[in-house]
Amino acid sequence: MNSPAFEPEFVARVKTMFEERIPFNRVIGLRIASLTAEGVSAQIAMRPELIGHFTHQRLHGGVISATLDAMAGLAVMAAIGARHLDETIDTRLARFSKLGTIDLRIDYLRPATGPHFSASAQVLRLGSRLAFTRMEFMDAKGTLLATGAAAYIVA
Repeated sequence: MNSPAFEPEFVARVKTMFEERIPFNRVIGLRIASLTAEGVSAQIAMRPELIGHFTHQRLHGGVISATLDAMAGLAVMAAIGARHLDETIDTRLARFSKLGTIDLRIDYLRPATGPHFSASAQVLRLGSRLAFTRMEFMDAKGTLLATGAAAYIVA
């Protein structure tokens, strides 16, 4: 069953908040590719300042972890936004202020090399106080490089 699409203004405001107003997301260059109630995805381009292992030109593990945490938070935002479609956009966006990571697990599967990467996340369960998520981080060829699971406080 497909959920209703978000209003263009809601999507634009979430993108602005996520990509421009969160300084660390701006530093790593995280760009939203899709935003739906069922899941979210984003892209990140490799840049010299993101390298963690200079000999092998590997992406820093902290960038992977931060990206997956950000993506899971974005997935929770989308799920909250979908749950409260009867509210105004401002009211839905205000709900995000209570969101916070309370548990984060990242499994690094392969070295992250290449010109760009993608990340995705979906909410497994959105409760009244907690949300549980699953995330994936892939290279330009679609090879799975890292996975994650996280829990968030939502109220």
